[in-house]
Amino acid sequence: MNLFNNIPGWVFDWSGSACLVVSLLFLFRKRLAYWHWSNLSLLPYFLLFMAGGQWMLAGLQVTYLIFGVHGLYLWYLERQRDAGQIRFNEPLWYSVTWLASLAISGYTVAVTDFAQRWNWVQFVAVSLALVANFATTRKWVWSWPVWILVNAVQAVYFWHLGLYAQFGLQFVLAGLSVWGWLDWRRQEQKSSVLAGATYGA
Repeated sequence: MNLFNNIPGWVFDWSGSACLVVSLLFLFRKRLAYWHWSNLSLLPYFLLFMAGGQWMLAGLQVTYLIFGVHGLYLWYLERQRDAGQIRFNEPLWYSVTWLASLAISGYTVAVTDFAQRWNWVQFVAVSLALVANFATTRKWVWSWPVWILVNAVQAVYFWHLGLYAQFGLQFVLAGLSVWGWLDWRRQEQKSSVLAGATYGA
């Protein structure tokens, strides 16, 4: 950590935000590059939140990394499965990250002082983010509205902390999430129509 002590907090704030925005552009098309850019954003965010003593948000970055590695490999397996090349234990792979993620979240909650009311806002944001992240690994459409809720809660919290890049980013992410939600719904409806046409034939 000493290596990063002389770096201003805004550097972590803005660099993490830039990586996250780029990651969403790949998420719209369900490209594997989403996970690479998302994972890249985690180090500056982790250092930023550790420096500020936001333990739950710092711990969330670790769980994001677990989800990121898992999601990347899971999407790779799904692509091979859809091509008819392999079969894999889907229930195991779809649930494997939850034990580690919940353990990390439990630890960060345990070391957080909930006598400070703002830490309850942090807790709500982290809990929603875990649900949204799991749904993203499964490519479920409803993950997008949950991300919008995360953005709303985090906007309030980051304004309180004075992290203005993070605050502004939440509005950008919410707008991109609306776009992603509509796009994934169109894709899902198109797939349903094609499946119905194939079944009818």
